[in-house]
Amino acid sequence: MAKFPLKRLFGSSLLLLLGWGATYPGIAEEKIPVKVMIISMFSLEGQPWIAALKPEREVRVPGLSSDYPVVHCTTTGVCQMTTGMGHANAAASLMALIYSGRFDLRRTYFLIAGIAGIDPGHGTIGAATWARYLVDVDIAHEIDAREIPKGWADGYFGTLTNGPAEKPRFDYRTELFQVDEGLLQKALQLSRHAMLEDSPDVAAYRKSYPDAPANLPPQVIQCDTASGDVWWAGPRLGQRATRWTKLLTEGHGDYCTSQQEDNATLVALSRGAHSGLTDIHRVAVLRTGSDFDRPYPGQSTFDSLVAQRSLSGAIHTSTANLVHAGMPLVDDIVAHWAQWENGVPK
Repeated sequence: MAKFPLKRLFGSSLLLLLGWGATYPGIAEEKIPVKVMIISMFSLEGQPWIAALKPEREVRVPGLSSDYPVVHCTTTGVCQMTTGMGHANAAASLMALIYSGRFDLRRTYFLIAGIAGIDPGHGTIGAATWARYLVDVDIAHEIDAREIPKGWADGYFGTLTNGPAEKPRFDYRTELFQVDEGLLQKALQLSRHAMLEDSPDVAAYRKSYPDAPANLPPQVIQCDTASGDVWWAGPRLGQRATRWTKLLTEGHGDYCTSQQEDNATLVALSRGAHSGLTDIHRVAVLRTGSDFDRPYPGQSTFDSLVAQRSLSGAIHTSTANLVHAGMPLVDDIVAHWAQWENGVPK
């Protein structure tokens, strides 16, 4: 299968001209070595990590979101940052981090840990999913659904193609990423038996879904994630995400979660790798289900959206399970750094 290469894009000369690689007044030149960098997208995702890690140090980094201007670090080499939501915030914050000169990230393992919509055919609210493929569903042509050609399931098709079945060229160089398989398997192995939280209101709501795994308690699974800034919902758009993932991965990808930031984050990390500042093979992507991406039988899509907003346990369960599923990997890297330092252990 032809895969989108991860090590690319531009050199650092433009970034230096912009001042992103400069030393800022009052900033020490000594770089902080980082074993694991946990990437959250908004405060509710970051808070459980901060509570669990109890970081001793805050590092202010110019260029981060004004809402989340510091990186939290422990003395054992684990740090946590919050980018701000959406692809623009994620890319900008990661670039600021990488080119700040504050951290040594050359051997850092990056754990993207956030919540997501989830396909009830693959998981449930609270489920923890590790991704192999990251697919951007926003880069496409769109024709209004009321005007699509006869026989089309929806109005989306690849840029500069002639229909939904034609795979587009990857002209943007951000359409598809594949994480390191060895790291993915290690993450799955270490988190397989993680004790995930659940909540009474979520457990009651999922009973309306007649089939497993939607109506089962959350588990750790492997399936793939779709990035897009539109908060879409419903069976037709869910089917489109499944089809799009299969098309771009030549049948190998298995869509299950929808989120906004992951492809943008990978772009920034890829550019850092091209500059020799990060290692793109050290990126793991963990997404927990915070809501179903489509309704249960007999429920309208709009009613599904409204009903799930009232599930107070959903946000707590999904954010707490980021730590429950992700911490085994973090702990193993730190505890056995001699085995992890030069790459994912065999």
